[in-house]
Amino acid sequence: MEGVAWFTHKYVMHGFLWSWHHDHHNHHKGFFEWNDLFALVFSTVAITLIISGVEIPEWRFLAWIGAGVTLYGVFYFLFHDVIVHRRVKIKFKAKSPYLQRIIRAHYVHHQVHTKEGAEAFGFLYAPKKYDVLPRRSASKSSSATV
Repeated sequence: MEGVAWFTHKYVMHGFLWSWHHDHHNHHKGFFEWNDLFALVFSTVAITLIISGVEIPEWRFLAWIGAGVTLYGVFYFLFHDVIVHRRVKIKFKAKSPYLQRIIRAHYVHHQVHTKEGAEAFGFLYAPKKYDVLPRRSASKSSSATV
């Protein structure tokens, strides 16, 4: 699913459906965004796949694909909307290097407010170049200058 999400984010959201996605990269009023329409589209796809797979025995595999889309959507919501963008207010501090990396990559992605020029289109994977470098302690930095 991450590959499908990366492709969709780069070529659909930052492509021909930028009109839905642009408010996610720019300040807007209200809780909801045009970008939220993508959740409706993806959930409709997932429901259709699950129903088709359950109702048509030869297409049973579609139910599993629909379940995968649904599970990815749950992780996306938790990571993207709750942890990164804080659309649901909770106290959470990312301590794991993995979470810090994907959060940093997402913030880099949002530094661009236009359709073109963005990077880091994934949601649950980011290359190591987005690792957060450990801070040097005060004792190490002061001893290095002595």
